[in-house]
Amino acid sequence: MPNYKALLVAMLALLSACAATARAEDRTITLESLLAEMIDRDAVARYPDPPYVCKHESSYDRRSKTPDDPAGWFANEDNMEGMHIPMKWEDHQGRRECVMMDVDGPGAVVRFWTGGKKPEGKVRFYLDGADAPAIEAPLYDLLAGKSWVPKPLAIENSGNAGNLYLPIPFAKHCRITYDEANPKDPAAAPPQRWFNIEYRLYPAGTKVKAFTMEEAVRLRDAIRNTAGELGDRLNCYRGTEGDVEIKELDAVLIEPGGGISVDLSPGPAAVEYLRMRISKKDDPPNADGKEDFLGVMPGDSFGQDLLRTTVVKMTFDGKETVWCPMGDFFGSGAGLNEMYSRYRTVWYCGLMESTWTMPYKSSARITIVNLGEEKIRASLGGNIKQWMWDSRSMHFHATWRQERGIPTRPYRDWNYVTIQGKGVYVGDTLALFNPVKDWWGEGDEHIWVDGESFPSHFGTGSEDYYGYAWGNPTLFQGPFCNQPRADGPGNMGHVTNTRTRSLDAIPFTKSLKMDIEIWHWADCKVNYAATTYWYALPGATCNVKPMPEEATAPIPASPGLERRKKIAGAIECEAMKIVAQSDGTKTSTQDVDALAEGPWSDGKQLFVQGQKAGDFIELKIPVAEAGPQKVTLYGTKSYDYGTLRFSINGKPAQKDYDAYSKTSMASGPVELGSFEPKDGQMVLRVEVVGANPEAKGTKAYFGLDCVVVSKP
Repeated sequence: MPNYKALLVAMLALLSACAATARAEDRTITLESLLAEMIDRDAVARYPDPPYVCKHESSYDRRSKTPDDPAGWFANEDNMEGMHIPMKWEDHQGRRECVMMDVDGPGAVVRFWTGGKKPEGKVRFYLDGADAPAIEAPLYDLLAGKSWVPKPLAIENSGNAGNLYLPIPFAKHCRITYDEANPKDPAAAPPQRWFNIEYRLYPAGTKVKAFTMEEAVRLRDAIRNTAGELGDRLNCYRGTEGDVEIKELDAVLIEPGGGISVDLSPGPAAVEYLRMRISKKDDPPNADGKEDFLGVMPGDSFGQDLLRTTVVKMTFDGKETVWCPMGDFFGSGAGLNEMYSRYRTVWYCGLMESTWTMPYKSSARITIVNLGEEKIRASLGGNIKQWMWDSRSMHFHATWRQERGIPTRPYRDWNYVTIQGKGVYVGDTLALFNPVKDWWGEGDEHIWVDGESFPSHFGTGSEDYYGYAWGNPTLFQGPFCNQPRADGPGNMGHVTNTRTRSLDAIPFTKSLKMDIEIWHWADCKVNYAATTYWYALPGATCNVKPMPEEATAPIPASPGLERRKKIAGAIECEAMKIVAQSDGTKTSTQDVDALAEGPWSDGKQLFVQGQKAGDFIELKIPVAEAGPQKVTLYGTKSYDYGTLRFSINGKPAQKDYDAYSKTSMASGPVELGSFEPKDGQMVLRVEVVGANPEAKGTKAYFGLDCVVVSKP
């Protein structure tokens, strides 16, 4: 008996494909259509129509020619001055403009990143052979969201890095110039300027309407609406009319080595929203409702391992396309780190959400597996919507690969994934561990598409790829680039960088290889764990297989977090009330993670800048118990610190204290003696009485970490 339902679905898919082909021939690519594509969550799950190739222009060091020449391949002068090619200059109405990009169309610029010293010049976009620029603006203002392009279509991440995501279509030609002169040499390229520009090229004959400011003004509301949707942290939509809810599993116990699975409604359909939570076994759900179940939270000591040993698996149409530790899948990396991006959100309460559209033709299964040694609780839910399966429909993939103890010498390329098939690369997460404070990420990305002899994407540094600059450890959020974890001090400890590709997604017809250089300033060993997100037509394969032995490998403790632990019983000096201080003495709370030798309680100290001998400060120490109390002080030693005299309620400590050290370091416990509190408090006076002969600078500074009060 014929399967009429299957026949009907096939006929509808064929009609849809024919209609789409007809529409593609008549369609014109415009600013408006590209803005609509940016916020269409389903668009990325179908192979592009019209097809395009994603290209990349950057200031990478042109000595990089082949991996067979390591000295050239890993050359690191990745800025306009150091590219080792003569930069092209043009004269426009008496201005000298340096050419950053010069390509024939039809196409569209879809991402423009720049870093370095704060730009002082203007950027100009010349489109389709016009003498006048379609866009002329200060480079910093335009890319940092301080001009007419609203955030986050233009957004400044840490390290003065600007990112422009507003699409700039062109029909025939695009030339981008920058006019900042080099004060050292007028003929040289602009100084301290790194850049990366991603752009699309469409097939010859594709109709494209070039960007104009008049069009941008007309579409002002559309631009604002797009920016508003991209910037809305709550924009994880949870279903629409006609959706089917995924069978809810709430706080289910999973034994070690076990798992829970949900078989989704028969297709064709697509997952549009997915949520998960996990916690340790002795965290029962609250009695008053499903949504009250709290999962792993930031700072949970067990959460780092739990989110790595709990694995998400997904099977679409009989093929497993997702195998990834849960924390890495949602972009958190090791531990739970709040993260707000276009397709993934990690909340403080432990809720993790995904809005990747995941189509399937007939069947799908989602599984949570416990690879750990203890029972856990897990919740899973979400929504499914109708999907018209056609020849452009693609399955969603997420792979995870980890390598520990990677030597940073000699420099090397490290592979995220190599894919065989036809699809689109849409992003990745890098979760790494760095044992030293030195910068780990000079490495450039190399993305090879369809077997090309030289990578069409050759970057200027790992942080540039992830949307920031200078290895800045400041956390930042955005729809497309995030740094949700950076432990410190400096660049030490665990770091998570993640990037989601929107209009800059990379189609491939045969293969894609994503590498990044291991290029570290220090000779050490690092751990890298890379999650990749991509779509592909059925039949695609990749070189990354499940790695349960790596998912269960020990996760190193972060030295930076260890340095920020509170000392037992500590009363933090930076939190104490200052009751008196000498004229001219300045105080501030100082983050001491960047200092050489710790730890310090809570990672902070009260930094006191005295000017001379005799300068002092008095602090109120709350005391809960009556009777004599032993007082132990923890402070800091440094090269410009003085010799200190301590007293409590007017009674001097046992001896003066020399706070000088050639390098900055924690003092360890300094026993002041036993003292009697008055009215439930003690007043600690710290006075500069001299200085070590080796001390430098003012010789009157000092740092106070905390005080511990205990019974003698």
